[in-house]
Amino acid sequence: MSAFRNNAIILHMSENEKKCRHVAIIMDGNGRWAKAQGKPRTAGHLVGADNVRTIAIAASELGIEYLTLYAFSTENWKRSQDEVNYIMKLPSYFFGKYMKEFIDRGYRMRMLGELDRLPAETKRVLDDAVEQSKTNTGLNLSIAINYGSQREIVLAAERYAKDVQDGKIGLDITNEQFASYLMTSDMPDVDLLIRTSGELRISNYLLWQIAYAELEFVPEAWPDFTPDVLKRCVEQFGKRDRRYGGIKYE
Repeated sequence: MSAFRNNAIILHMSENEKKCRHVAIIMDGNGRWAKAQGKPRTAGHLVGADNVRTIAIAASELGIEYLTLYAFSTENWKRSQDEVNYIMKLPSYFFGKYMKEFIDRGYRMRMLGELDRLPAETKRVLDDAVEQSKTNTGLNLSIAINYGSQREIVLAAERYAKDVQDGKIGLDITNEQFASYLMTSDMPDVDLLIRTSGELRISNYLLWQIAYAELEFVPEAWPDFTPDVLKRCVEQFGKRDRRYGGIKYE
C-alpha cells in the first residue's frame, strides 16, 4: 500500500483550476416549455433568446470569463422548415435588441460553427456582432450555431493534415498543438458544462473541450433557467474535487 501511495500522483490545484472560468450550456427545452403552456415551439425559442441576455449578465457578475451557449447544432436542420427558419431569424432580433447593451457592458461576441452554411442574412448579423465587439475585454460570450463537435474535430484534423503535407508541422503533435486547430483555439477548456431541461446527454457539444469539465444536468428548461440556478451550479462546481486523473491526499 505504501509503495502505491508513494508512486501516486498527488494533486495540488492552482487558483485557476479552482475558479470556474469557462461555463458551457446546452440550452435545451424551449419547445417543450412552450408546449406545456399551450404555445407554439417558436414562442419558447423567443423567450429562450431573451434569457441569453439575463444569463450573460449573471455570468459576468459571477466572475465567469467565458460563457459558451449551444444555440443550434448540425443535427437541428432535421427539424421542421418553419422552426428552422424562425431560429435563423432570431440572431437579427436578439442582436438588434441587445447588442448596444452588450457593447456598453464590454462583452465580446464569438461564434462557433460553420457559419458559411447559414442563411446569408443570419451570417451577416453574426459577423457584425463579432466585428463590433472584437476589442472588448469583458465576458466572452460565444454562440455555437450550426455547430457539431465531431465535425469540428474532423475539420481540425483536415487542417492539421494539410499543415503536415505542406511541411509546416510534424507528426509528433501534442494535445495543446492539436487544440490550436479547433474553433476554440484561443479559449480555455470548459470548467463547467450545464444542460437544462433534465436530459442526460452531451449531444455532440464541445467533446474535446469538456474532457475534464464538471457536469450539471438541471431540470429547469432553458426559459426557466434563472441567475439563481446558474449561481447554484457554480456553487456546486466549487465543491467538486477536480483531480484531473490524480489523487489528492489529506
